[in-house]
Amino acid sequence: MNRRLGVALAAFVVWTAITVIGGHLTTGGDMTLVQAVQRGIGWTWVAAASFILAVVLWQGWRDVGLDRGTDARGWGLAWLPMIYIAGGLALATAIGLPPVTVLFVILVNTLLVGFSEELMFRGAILQAFRHATSLWPAILLTSVAFGAIHSLNVFVTGDLKGALIQSSAAFLSGLMFIALRLRTGSLWPPIVVHALWDFATFALGAAGHDSAHGSLPAEAAALPAASGPTELLPLLIVLPNALYGMWLMRNLSRERFGAGNRT
Repeated sequence: MNRRLGVALAAFVVWTAITVIGGHLTTGGDMTLVQAVQRGIGWTWVAAASFILAVVLWQGWRDVGLDRGTDARGWGLAWLPMIYIAGGLALATAIGLPPVTVLFVILVNTLLVGFSEELMFRGAILQAFRHATSLWPAILLTSVAFGAIHSLNVFVTGDLKGALIQSSAAFLSGLMFIALRLRTGSLWPPIVVHALWDFATFALGAAGHDSAHGSLPAEAAALPAASGPTELLPLLIVLPNALYGMWLMRNLSRERFGAGNRT
């Protein structure tokens, strides 16, 4: 294991502890995610985002994509998830949006989550794996880690099936986030799309749809409780995003998207 990968994995362990333990302490393990994101600024998410940003700055990891913007064409690659986001917000509006102050708190919290998780996974973790292995194993390992972190909800909710479904949905969403990161060369498109996806999800939840339980953010989809075949609805919803992400990455090569010198 090279030094960069070791530092990134150690940071991941600490970041996970902040997110999971801090989230459990602040919610008590008996609060829905919709309730958690609208009751006030999530200081656990502030701490997690601040921690991984501090690690990136300390290590001088300039290749994580924070210092690169993207053009209109790059932002246009996010058309499919943006259709989902617009549809979710339209449905939430039709049902009845919560007060503006509540929407503002939800927006701030989802921005924190989007920044924290994208910098951790599509920034630090992805680039660390790319310094240790070839591109596609790095993509797969990063997506698996992103999905696996959501399975930890089982320790809060006791719902193993629900946690595994959420984990699988997060894995699929992660493929689209990585595609945006690699195709644009910037971390900001996945940060923004991730944050808006969560915002639309929780705005819809606050408009009258109770969502998944636990202390971890629901990147994939926080949907009403379901039973039978409808339990797989979150997977079906995010599957087109995953397929689109795979299509965007169809011609990627290590030569074009090299990781640079190994450190």
